[in-house]
Amino acid sequence: MINLKKEIAKELQKQIDFLDENQIEAMIEIPQESSMGDYAFPCFKLAKELHKAPPLIAADVAAGLKGCAMFSDVRNVNAYVNMFIDRAFVSENTLKEVKLNAGAYGNDSPKGDKPVIVEYSSPNIAKPFHIGHIRSTVIGAAIANLYEACGYRVLRLNHLGDYGTQFGKMIVAYRLWGNEEDVKKEPIKTLLSYYVKFHQEAEKDPSLEDEARAVFTKLEHGEEEELKLWQWFREESLKEFRRVYDMLGIDFDSYNGESFYSDKMQAVIDELNEKHLLKESQGAQIVDLEEYGLGPALITKSDGSTLYITRDLAAVMYRKNTYDFAKCIYVVASQQNLHFQQLFKIVELMGCDWASDCVHVPFGLVSMEDGGILSTRGGNVVFLEDVLNAAVAKTREIILEKNVNTENVDETAAMVGIGAVIFNELANSRIKDYVFKWDKVLNFDGETGPYVQYTHARAASVLRNAGFDIEKCDPKSIDYSYISSDSAYELIKLIYRESHSSGYELIQAFLGPVRAGFYQAFAWAFGASLKKQYDPEGVDRLTERVVLMVEAGQL
Repeated sequence: MINLKKEIAKELQKQIDFLDENQIEAMIEIPQESSMGDYAFPCFKLAKELHKAPPLIAADVAAGLKGCAMFSDVRNVNAYVNMFIDRAFVSENTLKEVKLNAGAYGNDSPKGDKPVIVEYSSPNIAKPFHIGHIRSTVIGAAIANLYEACGYRVLRLNHLGDYGTQFGKMIVAYRLWGNEEDVKKEPIKTLLSYYVKFHQEAEKDPSLEDEARAVFTKLEHGEEEELKLWQWFREESLKEFRRVYDMLGIDFDSYNGESFYSDKMQAVIDELNEKHLLKESQGAQIVDLEEYGLGPALITKSDGSTLYITRDLAAVMYRKNTYDFAKCIYVVASQQNLHFQQLFKIVELMGCDWASDCVHVPFGLVSMEDGGILSTRGGNVVFLEDVLNAAVAKTREIILEKNVNTENVDETAAMVGIGAVIFNELANSRIKDYVFKWDKVLNFDGETGPYVQYTHARAASVLRNAGFDIEKCDPKSIDYSYISSDSAYELIKLIYRESHSSGYELIQAFLGPVRAGFYQAFAWAFGASLKKQYDPEGVDRLTERVVLMVEAGQL
């Protein structure tokens, strides 16, 4: 696609021969107001060389540009040259590029062989895949898609919670109150009822907790009967999880959960010991992080059993050794902030210079409109599959109510209903808690998922009624002069900027020159610039780290 700033710089350089094109291009601005042009060129810096007042220089430069076919108008306002690009020219070049690249428009070039790992969703085996998992699942999928569009090779990992003391509890509960046939009929809901009952009974009989810990220790040591039950719980759970993922249109490259790293933990523990990072505390093994304000990190309990952080240490070491990742991203609720701070600090203390490539993306919690707090132990659970099915059913009712003319009511309801749930999730502030409200999710008015899909459908209908097939059209046959209204042109400019604008230009366009200047000054403080392509793996590495720390609430 034509780079308008470069083309403008070429034209300007014909008059300003004491500056090269790159210097001129760096001076070109995007005015905050469309009435001031699409681009502006300040002439203050030219005064010293030309020995003239900037407004006079601007008048001369503007006069020299008026014959250029690229511009519909050129005006000098004080010391600025305001340039209005010919709308048909921009529309033609932009839309041709969009058509040429199709769904890949705006995607960046490949970033090498090192992958970006995104760990998200990660439900617990034998426990409900509930509404609380929607955040990690949808946000994680979006992050993975964005990195892929930026040219990275992405590995999507579902780090299943398929290990830990909870399985000792589940096995004990199943042996005491379980029934194989009931589990086969409704695995998750049945196992959940056993899990809830375990905690109810453990309040009356605390010895059940000791029994559960003993059973989990047997599982860790590979006892056949415990392994058999655990494997069964895992397989039945995965069947139900995959059904929900299919509804959301989400897939993973790996479902290796905590259990996958069970035979890899000892090597990490040994390394921690060799590097004198392990300390004994009341029979347990810890890494003392008090001097960093992070408290002690418990690596093994007094009975020798491991914890989440032990398995996460084994996992991140395995991932680095296996994939040599450029970045490893954990999309996990903000409740786990301390866990990840401890994890990354231990990796750093182990001498791994790639510890800064590990990133925690936190998010707030979701609750239902009735104000109930989700709790697996208490049995207060809203299954995600039930929510998605309810969204489809409610959308179907709305379609039939409004007498929408469609042959595929069920298919349409599924697309709109589930799409509305996904849109609602991404539209809410990531870091804040939010309340799931049906009226908001399925609202067909305003900035909602259903309205976005409705708008797309209307646009498709216009093209269809006009007999226009966008896949078969020849861009040369289009009369781009019709794309001349202010609203249409603003949209074209947004599409164009998707590929060509720097961070500074986008901030300037949407937030104004004052805030753009502020953020640019902030970037300079870290040796970076928003006026060139952002490079998180190179010169902007420090800036990227600071941004991530701010997002995580660490700064």
